[in-house]
Amino acid sequence: MPNQLAVPFKKTYAASVRQAARDYILAHTEDHPDAFKWDIDLWESLRTSGTGGIVHVEQINAAISYHAQLVFILTKLPSDIGLEIAYARVFAPSPPSLPITLRSLAFERAAVLFNLGALYSQLASLEDRSSQDGLKRASAHYQATLAFLISSGLPKLTLPPDCEDKPLDLTETCVKSLEWLMLAQAQECVWQRAVIDHYKNGLIARLATQVSSLYGSSLNQVRSAPSEIRNIFPSEWLSHIETKQYHFEAAAQYRKSIDDLEANRYGDEIRRLSLAEVEAKKGYAIARRGAVAPAVLQDIKSLLDVVQKNLARAERDNDLIYHQDVPASSALPPIQGVSMVSSIVHPGLQDPKSVTGNGGIIFGEMLGWGAREAINIYNDNKRNLIKEQLSDAAEELNDEADRTLRSLNLPSALEALEKPVGLPPSLLKKAEEVRLEQGPERIEACLDDVQRLSQHVMAVLDEAMDILDSEASEDEATRKEVPINRPPSHEANKELVVKQQRYRDVLNQASASDEAVRQKWEEWENHILELTWDEDKLEALVPSSTVSSTGRSTSANRQTQTHARTLRGLLESLDDVRRSRDELVARAQRYADVDDIRPRILKAASNFERWTEVDPAMFEDVSDEELSKYDKFIQGLAEGKKKQTEVLDAVKATNEVFLQSRRADVSVKDRENALQYLDLAYHKYREISRNLDEGLKFYNELTGILTQFKEACKLWSHARSQEARSLSRSLSAMSIQDGTPQSQGSESRSSGPPTSSRESKPRKVVANLPSLTSAEWEVDDLPQGPPDHRFESPAKKKHR
Repeated sequence: MPNQLAVPFKKTYAASVRQAARDYILAHTEDHPDAFKWDIDLWESLRTSGTGGIVHVEQINAAISYHAQLVFILTKLPSDIGLEIAYARVFAPSPPSLPITLRSLAFERAAVLFNLGALYSQLASLEDRSSQDGLKRASAHYQATLAFLISSGLPKLTLPPDCEDKPLDLTETCVKSLEWLMLAQAQECVWQRAVIDHYKNGLIARLATQVSSLYGSSLNQVRSAPSEIRNIFPSEWLSHIETKQYHFEAAAQYRKSIDDLEANRYGDEIRRLSLAEVEAKKGYAIARRGAVAPAVLQDIKSLLDVVQKNLARAERDNDLIYHQDVPASSALPPIQGVSMVSSIVHPGLQDPKSVTGNGGIIFGEMLGWGAREAINIYNDNKRNLIKEQLSDAAEELNDEADRTLRSLNLPSALEALEKPVGLPPSLLKKAEEVRLEQGPERIEACLDDVQRLSQHVMAVLDEAMDILDSEASEDEATRKEVPINRPPSHEANKELVVKQQRYRDVLNQASASDEAVRQKWEEWENHILELTWDEDKLEALVPSSTVSSTGRSTSANRQTQTHARTLRGLLESLDDVRRSRDELVARAQRYADVDDIRPRILKAASNFERWTEVDPAMFEDVSDEELSKYDKFIQGLAEGKKKQTEVLDAVKATNEVFLQSRRADVSVKDRENALQYLDLAYHKYREISRNLDEGLKFYNELTGILTQFKEACKLWSHARSQEARSLSRSLSAMSIQDGTPQSQGSESRSSGPPTSSRESKPRKVVANLPSLTSAEWEVDDLPQGPPDHRFESPAKKKHR
């Protein structure tokens, strides 16, 4: 058996490359998947040949070619395209546990680099190290290992914070330990060449010291690691490494003792042989206890025998002939190690373009994901800017003006004075609007739709909980029959229950909000119905005042008319401000509709090196510059706000003197109140309509989310049921193998002789169901909050 270690492959499993790539291209790009059929086919082919598993020198090129294409793919696609990639742990237990599955192309790349290093180590272990050529090749293979994985692959492998099943064998600590080990074995090959070529003993000693140092670095890397990483390595590997460390420390002292003998330093010779004996004994003891390979045990035993034999000879000669003093160990000059090895990175890893040849680049014609994401981010920022800083801000300013005018009873007070009989044109227009929309019927239908959707989504949530309750009952029944070792349902489904409670709380709040809207409708229903009356009937509802069309009456004077005209002019100025603001927002929206940042992003992307991994952050300057085009609209809105504040302040002041001049006219006041109430009914109609539209949108979005949640509960429950059946079968099979049918277990314990606690303890099978926090059970989060009225958004409240 060989006396050196080879890193095993990380076994991989089939991955749905074609389906994941097509789905991503279809969902996230403007291209059609069929345009990349060649690219996807090549990807599948390269993955089959480049992911390890075969020990042959040709596999080096296959792995490096696949790695190069992965580098290029990651410039075009994000790491997570929904492709589930599975790899077993490097030292998989027997029987093997479940592989680690991640949606990460960076995980794939890191595993490919790991398997390339494993391939090099296995090729090295197969070399004939009894010849110089074999030793050269073995040493070269051991040096071309894992350094590039540490410097390039691992930094790109980022895991989500809630990832429970982490690839601990792809951590820097673990990989660095294996790199030190491979370098130690490469240095050992150099040492062996020096021994075969009969180099000077002093140089051989220095080479051996470096071998021991490298083995020690590998061992210390493992021992200083967290326990979960230490547990990755088989105990026999750690014993092998420690044995080698002591072996070559002893070998260095032995070779140096020969050098001392040749230089007539007989006392130094004895001390170094004594040190060699101590180190060799330590290594031999560890080798015997640690179940290392027989070749390693034989090597350390042979060295120990040689050292002890030479020590006995040296002591006898010194006692009889030389009579030199034996110095203390601390008095001996240390043996300075000399390193003849270093980590070598294949040129094809450093320059992926050099290995693609004329075969083409996968997704070479596709726009990189970073550039695409930058375009999407810009469009999202643009939409948010238009909505939040323009549309919503303009709507809030309009609402503020409406609230101020309603508090001042305007324009109803002016219309009552200016048109003492009949109805003002503005009110007639509003009434016609409600009639044409069949306002009351529409509101009643929307109320029914909201209630129906509310009941439906609550029913979906209840169905999800019924599924969990059913699983809990099944779990309880199974536990009565089979002693399975897995969390009970109330613990295992905790995450799902918490999530459903969140949904239920939101639905309860939404239901309360719906009831408030219904009460508002019931309060204003009759007044809104009045707006649907014909003009004659509606006119009869509004009392006439004593003011004539000429403005002369017993209760009005010339001063009142002057204030009224001033007030009317201010209201018209306010309308001009509102119209200008609405036109400003409309212009901004039209501008945004045709605004396309894609050409600028493409131009900026062309300035990067072709195969640079482009990040969206690289385009922030371009995005900020493009968004600055909307500053003129924001500035225009700010100026309109300032103008509106000035006009409203003037309206308040003028309205005060207007009211003082006509305070005694009761008939005008009655007409004014009637007109104001109808105007307020129109605004309540609009408010209720907006509330209901928001409610319908909210429930429609939540229906999809809760349907997904129910499916997640169904999948989880099905998995638990399958697991329970599997555990039951496993336990039954183990009971049969033991010759004790499960059905007779209780009788045997009750009637037979007492058994030991170990015999009476039922066998348990550990469950391997994924955690509820894993991505397998994730569902989309709530929509962007329920409609604003549900949580009293400060920007816009549905209920006043």
